Amino acid sequence: MSSPVPVFDAKAMPFRRLGPSGLRVPLFSLGGWLTLGGSVVGESVKDIMQAAFENGINMFDTAEDYQKGAAERKCAGHAIKELGWRRTDLVISTKIFWSHEPGTGPNDTGLSHKHVIEGTKACLRRLQMDYVDVIFAHRCDTTVPMEEIVRAFNYVIDQGWAFYWGTSEWSAHQIEGGASTDVATRLNLIAPIAEQCKHNMFHRERPEKEYAPLYAKCGLGTTAFSALQGGLLTGKYNDGIPDGTRRHRAHVPGATEGPQGEELLWKVRLLSQIAAGASFLPDLLNSGRNRAGARLEANLGALEVLPKLDAAVLALDRGCVG
Repeated sequence: MSSPVPVFDAKAMPFRRLGPSGLRVPLFSLGGWLTLGGSVVGESVKDIMQAAFENGINMFDTAEDYQKGAAERKCAGHAIKELGWRRTDLVISTKIFWSHEPGTGPNDTGLSHKHVIEGTKACLRRLQMDYVDVIFAHRCDTTVPMEEIVRAFNYVIDQGWAFYWGTSEWSAHQIEGGASTDVATRLNLIAPIAEQCKHNMFHRERPEKEYAPLYAKCGLGTTAFSALQGGLLTGKYNDGIPDGTRRHRAHVPGATEGPQGEELLWKVRLLSQIAAGASFLPDLLNSGRNRAGARLEANLGALEVLPKLDAAVLALDRGCVG
């Protein structure tokens, strides 16, 4: 007798519309950069995805170049298929720009119409899916006419391989003048609904200032990566590099050396003090020493922190990271 299909319960997680679209996404998603097929392997992939799902996270983000395609393969074959989730309960996103298929040639990277189409098909094969919910242009390809890029992603949507498209690490000018209000509007095509950008306490200029006009004018949405600055903001590097961390295993470059690194660590230590003074959940900024699922659950404690971020706490925050 087969096991019942797990039913997704969204009550544990706030959901928001992604940009101007009708797509509802959770406040937290699980990203595959450096993790799925990288620092998280084997049964741990299922463990962390199961922990996410049980806590209301149904959005999983990958890319064609994450772990040379392993993130997409692990997300599907080692997790979603085996866990028995319904595809309709999930929001899956991936990104196109770099390919690591065997025999990669000059047309196997970038945002040409050729690579967007062929790359999307390859992503779907690795994911073992008929479609993704959102496909991102992982970088802006300045060697390809913007009209070709917009038409290519619209073709992907027209074929039903993706429902929406977005950008990642594009400048405001490239999003607005290039894809959104210029080419897409002029050709009556679908514009990108969201930008996936680096956004954390130490990286604010672009998402909070540069994109500000786009939020009001285009209704642009964002999804964030490196929200903890590669783990630095957890506080686990305050007193050195613990064994078993990504920095210890050299999966990510160091950012704690030299004068600049010391300044960042000083700010993180100060933030830890502010967190303690504001009665934030214990270990929220000091998680990350245990298994990946435990780290995820600790990070979810931020949902309880949100109501505590009053004007006084935010003023302290600006003082130590500004």
